[in-house]
Amino acid sequence: MKRKKTCLALIVATLFTVMSVCVAEINPPKEGDFFPEMDLLKPDNPSELKYLGLSGSGLFKVNQVKADVVIIEIFSMYCPHCQEEAPNINNLYALIEKNPALKNKIKIIGIGINNSLFETGIFKNKYKVEFPLIPDGDFRLHKTMGEVRTPYFIVVKLKGGKAKVIYSKLGALGDNNVFLEQIVKISGLK
Repeated sequence: MKRKKTCLALIVATLFTVMSVCVAEINPPKEGDFFPEMDLLKPDNPSELKYLGLSGSGLFKVNQVKADVVIIEIFSMYCPHCQEEAPNINNLYALIEKNPALKNKIKIIGIGINNSLFETGIFKNKYKVEFPLIPDGDFRLHKTMGEVRTPYFIVVKLKGGKAKVIYSKLGALGDNNVFLEQIVKISGLK
């Protein structure tokens, strides 16, 4: 009898542990964390490759981008909030590119959750996005980043081959000048 109770308790504890692991929440990268090393599809547009400081085709990692800081927008072409935010992000890109002190130090990429290359292309054309948009049609990247809702912004500082998260938030960025000032300050850019 005692043995049956012990076995039953062991089975219940094992099931509880397995269920806990299955429902464990994956959190998005937090400020101070290192950004997960994940493979992203290189853009096939030569000017976008040049913008990122990359060459060739295939895959790349965020820490390979030739910049000090990378702003990553997690979006979906089907997200109405992302569609509303597109002009603001385009403005942010223009502010950075027009500022000689920031132009080669801060880069922007977008990762299209549940979007194919075709779908990210539609979004890019419709909203006149000039920075690279990376497809994530199979949710692989989305899962790695904690299955965040969209739009979600992660800013990483690149140093020594690592990408350290310095900003991680859901929702619109708000005033681009305030946002840029904040990023310059917390990244240590001058």
